[in-house]
Amino acid sequence: MNYVANPIAIAIFLTFVGFVLGMSFYYARKAKSAEGYFAAGGTIHWFVNGIAFAGDYLSAASFLGICGLIATMGYDGFLYSIGYLAGWIVALFVVAEPMKRLGKYTFTDALDAKFNSKGIQLMAAISTLAVSLFYLIPQMVGAGVLVTPLLGLPHWVGVIMVGAIVITIVATAGMTSTTYVQFLKGGLLIIFSTVISVMVLNKGLSTETRPETFVPRIIAASSVTTAATVEYHDQTFVKVVEDGLANWWIVEGDQLLEAQSKVVTASGETLYNGAPKADNKFKSVGHLTSLTDEEGNEITETGRVGIFKYFASIDRSEVVRYPKDNIAKFDDNGDHVKVFCPVVTKGSDLLVPGQKFKTKTPIGKLNFISLMLALFCGTASLPHILIRYYTVPSQRDARKSTIVAIASIGFFYVLTLFLGFGAMTLGVIDVESGNMSAPLLAKAFGIVLFSIISAIAFATVLGTVSGLIVAASGAVAHDLMDNYFAIKMTDTQKVKAGKLTAVVVGILAVGLGIAFKGMNVSFLVGWAFAVAASANLPSIIMLLFWPKTTAKGIAWSIGVGMVSALGIILTSPSMYAQYGLDKATALHTLDNPGIISIPLSFIVLIVASLMTQKDNEGLEYIG
Repeated sequence: MNYVANPIAIAIFLTFVGFVLGMSFYYARKAKSAEGYFAAGGTIHWFVNGIAFAGDYLSAASFLGICGLIATMGYDGFLYSIGYLAGWIVALFVVAEPMKRLGKYTFTDALDAKFNSKGIQLMAAISTLAVSLFYLIPQMVGAGVLVTPLLGLPHWVGVIMVGAIVITIVATAGMTSTTYVQFLKGGLLIIFSTVISVMVLNKGLSTETRPETFVPRIIAASSVTTAATVEYHDQTFVKVVEDGLANWWIVEGDQLLEAQSKVVTASGETLYNGAPKADNKFKSVGHLTSLTDEEGNEITETGRVGIFKYFASIDRSEVVRYPKDNIAKFDDNGDHVKVFCPVVTKGSDLLVPGQKFKTKTPIGKLNFISLMLALFCGTASLPHILIRYYTVPSQRDARKSTIVAIASIGFFYVLTLFLGFGAMTLGVIDVESGNMSAPLLAKAFGIVLFSIISAIAFATVLGTVSGLIVAASGAVAHDLMDNYFAIKMTDTQKVKAGKLTAVVVGILAVGLGIAFKGMNVSFLVGWAFAVAASANLPSIIMLLFWPKTTAKGIAWSIGVGMVSALGIILTSPSMYAQYGLDKATALHTLDNPGIISIPLSFIVLIVASLMTQKDNEGLEYIG
């Protein structure tokens, strides 16, 4: 799509960012000590921390990724919401109070509470850095996605902008500023997502299309002269020239179905639907082709509807979608062609699983189970979530803040259904980036709402990235330098080391965010959850509930879990596509590693612990 910056959007965005930076400089005065920098001095109120939990968790993956997946894949996208939320049960009943009781600044503190083990200090710190970097990738991708329509700037500019702002936030005020940014952002995100959801229900469903929405035409194949024909994956595409513009159509029997195309010519020029992008021939997509009432009569609109009637109406409709797995890519005389193919889907099929997760095949079932396992186990293993338990005064406050987080996060995830289906049926989806579905839905209701939502979404990225970089800083300054390498530092020196780490990690995050442009952010976060669950959760669970757990068992478990998860991810079909290679040549067909790497990590911990029981002599069980 072609995005043009709007002065109102820019003003609201800059005001919001300026407020966030002002807050950072204000709280910088309270971040002089190591405890103040890494854990906000343990002074955060439980309710503020609970909403900040939600702010941390409702990241680019939740607001941009899940809404985008629901908008393009229906109910399958909502399964991410279910997996993310279910993970908080583990956090509430297993992790919350022990983490507060055992730790001081970092996740490593809790694991190493009774051992004082160099192996745990090293492996847990490396794990924190690995998970933080993996989680940073989708946040930075989301940042670039947001800046393009909001400010009219390229993707890479948005990524660099976020990197610079976040490094400033973390390097000035650490966890205190990060917490209040998350509190502000989490609250605003829930409030304005509710506003948009109410607007979606008030508008209802309609087969009328917006002028900005692409509606594919159907013509007789014999009525036009085709310039080229290409066979691709059992489909036939023909190039049709109209008014001097060449675009690609899909052959369906004796008819042609219009598609949208992006062509990079042999000379390097990029054409959208046969014309330069500035000509605005490339439009947003998604609309209803048919709609019936309760009696089965054809109608054009429902008018205002309630929650249940909204989904009942979708069930009786048909929707034109542009799923990402139905994009044709081929070459035509030196031109690189990408055709976005429309698919008409029954609304009833979109309200049940099956559009994204092909669970009818064994590998499809395995991938789905593996993803859900990672999401369920990953929440209680994410470093930037775990360190938040050190920001409250007591174990009781840790549990209360978790309950607030579950309530607010659960409510938001219900709203993602209305945001996603609203974007799908109102024809606002950017076919090149489903991640923009929620902000573009807001834009359909007015530029001011779009500007506010985009600014909040940008703050979503800022807050989450800040928390991740604080976690990474703690891993380097506290776990590695202070504990593992035994470099004796004053509080001031430890804070300085943390700030320098923030700069380095921020620069790395910028590079990765640019490299992974175009991938769905929820999909990427699924990988981060898998690495976290594989490397961290087995150690936490076994330390608390199995007295025979040893330091070597924990260290080996973290290492094997992390390496196996990363190994499976880096050799997966999705990564082969990212490398520019044929997905069919990948070493295996598993996209999500959790079903292998999580049990393997548990097994390694048990075996290694049983082989090193003598190391536990004289140690007290802390579960």
